[in-house]
Amino acid sequence: MSSMPESRPYHHGDLRAALLAAAERTLREKGVGSLSLRELAREVGVSHAAPGRHFKDKQALLNALALAGYDRLGEALDAADDPALPLEPRLTALARAYLGFAIDNAELLELMYARKHDPDASEQMAAAVERTVGNLAQVVADAQKRGEIIAGAPEDLNLVTGATLHGMAAFIAGGMLTPEAALAGVESLVHHLLHGLKPR
Repeated sequence: MSSMPESRPYHHGDLRAALLAAAERTLREKGVGSLSLRELAREVGVSHAAPGRHFKDKQALLNALALAGYDRLGEALDAADDPALPLEPRLTALARAYLGFAIDNAELLELMYARKHDPDASEQMAAAVERTVGNLAQVVADAQKRGEIIAGAPEDLNLVTGATLHGMAAFIAGGMLTPEAALAGVESLVHHLLHGLKPR
C-alpha cells in the first residue's frame, strides 16, 4: 500500500490528534527531550507553523499529552472498578489496572506526574488527576466508612496506597522488576498493604 502524500490536508481536529499520536511515539522511542513541534510538523507532513494553531509551545503539547494520558488511565481504572466487590479484590483489580497502564505507558506516566505539578497546569489537569488518583482515594474513603480499614486522615492512607502502586511502577520502569513478576505479585502486594507485615 502506498504511503500518504506529504501534503495531506488535515481537518482541524485530525491534525491535533495526529500531532499528539506522533508526539507520543517520539516520547516512547526517544524520550521527552526529543519532542519538538517543528519535528512533529515534519513527521505528520504539515508546515512548521501548523502545530501552533493547536499548541502555543512545547509546554502546551506536554500538557495535552499528559491530559490524554490521564483520560486513558481514568478509563482503565473505571473499567476495572467494581464497587460491589469487597475491598481487597476491588483494590487488587484497580492495582492491576494501574500497573498495566504503567507497564504499557512508562514514559507517558512519568510525564503525567511531572506535568501535574507544573504551575501552568490548568484546572483541566487538576480535574484529570482527581478523576484518576481521586478515584483510588474514594475507594479508601468508602472502605473507611464501612469499617474495612482503619480510621484516620484519608490523605495519609492515600499516600501509602499511592506510594505502593507508584513504587511498583517505578521498579518496573527501572528494570528492577519484570512486568510479569509485578502483575503476578499484585494480589500479595494488596494483601500486605491492607493487612500489614506484623504476624497475626
